[in-house]
Amino acid sequence: MEDRSRAILNAIVREFITTAEPVGSKTLVMSYHFSVSPATIRNEMAGLEEEGLIFQPHTSAGRIPTDQGYRLYVDSLADYDIAEREAEKHLSFLLKERKIAKAREKIYDCVSLLAQATGCASFATTPDNARTFYLGFANVLKEPEFCRDPLHASQVMEVLEENDNFITTLRTLDLGEEGVQIFIGKENILPQIQSCSLIIAEYQLEGFTGYFGLLGPTRTRYPYNLAMVKKVRDILI
Repeated sequence: MEDRSRAILNAIVREFITTAEPVGSKTLVMSYHFSVSPATIRNEMAGLEEEGLIFQPHTSAGRIPTDQGYRLYVDSLADYDIAEREAEKHLSFLLKERKIAKAREKIYDCVSLLAQATGCASFATTPDNARTFYLGFANVLKEPEFCRDPLHASQVMEVLEENDNFITTLRTLDLGEEGVQIFIGKENILPQIQSCSLIIAEYQLEGFTGYFGLLGPTRTRYPYNLAMVKKVRDILI
């Protein structure tokens, strides 16, 4: 079989695998950049059809591969080097997504545990640091400081919901050698939470780095909450 016929069969198989539609000569010229006319392509396709490698399912349709055509493609035409690189790239992506999903699930459980154990709002960045999620904000809203000032409570909630700004702020904080720090009132960089306490810890999980912690009023159980954050981080690690 001549090189051009092989190239045309290769293109027909690839196109049909992708589209599940019979492949015509114009499609081959336009999509696969053959430097010959559609008429020449049709002549080559007629030869491939005579060899039993492709067939025309109905009049005026394009061609689709036969089993014999697929066999020749598998044995002689397919580019397995490209396929291997593509498979490796896709598998790497899927494994990373799976790791992120597993890490996210574990972090969510820890944040839920933290909110339940402390009565504060707990939060965490996702493993890819794409967003922040939080739980237990209803706990904070029950505190007298926030009951007396609903507007302030809504401003605090907005801080956690403004993912990009909050995550950027977390990255600028000095968490010390232990990777955990308490920020009280005006020590907080963001003005909306300068009447709150914030305990922030860095976590390492499945090769990802992120942040989690607690937010509550300045009137809070600092030693207990700090100990709880450290214990939960130990669970994550």
